[in-house]
Amino acid sequence: MADGPVIVWFRRDLRLDDHPALVAAAETGRPILPLFIHDETVEPLGAAPRFRLGLGVEALTSALERRGMRLILRRGRALDVLKALVAETGAAAIHWTRYYEPAHIDRDKAIKAWAAAAGLTARSFPGALLHEPTQVLTQAGQAYSVFTPFWRRLRQGEVAPPLAAPGTLRRPQDWPASDDLADWRMAAPMNRGAAILRPHIAPGEAAALARLSAFLEGPLRLYAERRDFPGEAATSGLSDHLAWGEISPRRIWAEVMARTDQDATLDRPGEKVLSELAWRDFAWHLMYHDPSLATENWRKGWEAFPWRADNDDAERWRRGITGVPFVDAGVREMYVTGRMHNRVRMVAASYLTKHLLTDWRVGQAWFAECLTDWDPASNALGWQWVAGSGPDAAPYFRIFNPDAQADRFDPAGVYRNRFLGAGGDRRGALADAYFDAVPRCWTLDRTTHYPEPIIEHSAGRAQALAAYERFRDQ
Repeated sequence: MADGPVIVWFRRDLRLDDHPALVAAAETGRPILPLFIHDETVEPLGAAPRFRLGLGVEALTSALERRGMRLILRRGRALDVLKALVAETGAAAIHWTRYYEPAHIDRDKAIKAWAAAAGLTARSFPGALLHEPTQVLTQAGQAYSVFTPFWRRLRQGEVAPPLAAPGTLRRPQDWPASDDLADWRMAAPMNRGAAILRPHIAPGEAAALARLSAFLEGPLRLYAERRDFPGEAATSGLSDHLAWGEISPRRIWAEVMARTDQDATLDRPGEKVLSELAWRDFAWHLMYHDPSLATENWRKGWEAFPWRADNDDAERWRRGITGVPFVDAGVREMYVTGRMHNRVRMVAASYLTKHLLTDWRVGQAWFAECLTDWDPASNALGWQWVAGSGPDAAPYFRIFNPDAQADRFDPAGVYRNRFLGAGGDRRGALADAYFDAVPRCWTLDRTTHYPEPIIEHSAGRAQALAAYERFRDQ
C-alpha cells in the first residue's frame, strides 16, 4: 500500500473547485479514484431530487473525463462498497466532504470505525458550509436559535477563501469496474414529468460558475430590492447547484465580496446575498445540534397543536388547485421547473399550515418529492418557521395573505399568468406544460375549470388564530 490510491468519495459535492477533500488527495501524490455511491442515503430521495442528482453525477463524470480521469459508480450500502473497492484496488485512504443530515452522520461514523480497525486513513473535510457547525456558537458555547445574532456573529468572523481545483490529478494504473449510470434509472420515478423538467435544469459545475458570473453582472445590483418579485429574473438561480454541491458557498461568498469591494454601490445587495448564504448555514447548524429538526416540532409542546394529518384539502394544494392563484402558481412552477420562488414558498407553506391547518410535514414531504434544489435542513427550517413551531418563529405575524402578497410582489400578474395562464386560450408554454407533467390519474387537462378558493383569506386567518389561541390556552 506504499502507493495505494486515495478514494475521493463524491456525495453532495459534485465539483472540482473548492473541494478540500480532493485537494488533500492530490497533495498526497498518490493515484486518485473518484467514486460516487448510489447508497442508502440516495434510495429515499424523492423523484425530482433523484433525477437532478443523476444529471449532476453525469456532469461530474464528463468534467473528470476532460481531466483524463473517471468517476467510478457503484451501487449498494456505502460501507460494503468501500470495503470491496479497497480490496480490489489496495486503496490506502478515503476522503469525503462532511454532510450533516443525521443518516449521513451515522453512516460516516460507521465507515470511520471500520477504516480505523482496518488500518486505513478515512478523513472527512469541510466544504459544504461557510463554517462548520461547531464554529459559530454563543458565548455560552451553545448553538444559536435566532438568526439575527447568528448572522452578526458569523459576519464578524472570516470565511475561509475557496480553494482552486487541483492542477494535476494522478490516474491509477488500472481503473476498477464501474456501473453504467443509465442502469440506475435515476429519471424513472419522474415518469412523463422528466421530459418537462429537463429543459429547466443546467447541471454541473461549469453551469453553476457561469450562472454565478451572470448573476454578478446583472441581477446582483437590484437583488435586495427585487428578489421577492417572482415574475422577474432577480435571483441567482444557484439553489440547485448549492444543494448538490456543484458550487461551494465559499466560492459564492468570495465572488460577491470581491464584486462589492470593487463597487461600493453593491454593498447592500451584496450583504443580502451573504445573509442568505448564512441562513443556509444557520439551518444546517440547527440540524447538526438538533437532528430531529426535519421530523419533529422544534418548539416543545407543539405536538399538541391541532394540525390535520394529510387530507383532501392538502391534496388540492399538492395539485395546484386550491383556487388561490399565487399559491397554485407556485405549486405548478415547482412541478414544471423543479423550483419554487422563495417568496412564493413562504406563501404556499403558510396557506397549507395556517389556512388549511395541515401539518407542516405534509407539505415538507411534497417539497422533498418535487424540488430539484431539495435541501433537508433549509426546507425543514423554512417549513417550521412558517408554521410557527420552529426556531425564530412568530406564528401570529406570519399568516400570509396570499392575495395581498400577490398584489405586492406580482402586481401585473406576470408570475401567475406564467404558470396558470390568463384564462381561455391565453395560456403560455409553462402553464400548458403543467398538464403534460402531472400524473394522468389526476385527470387534469387544459379544459379543467379553475376552482373557487378552498377558503378565503379572512376566514382562514380567523380559523388559524382561533386554533393558536386554543392551543396557547391549554
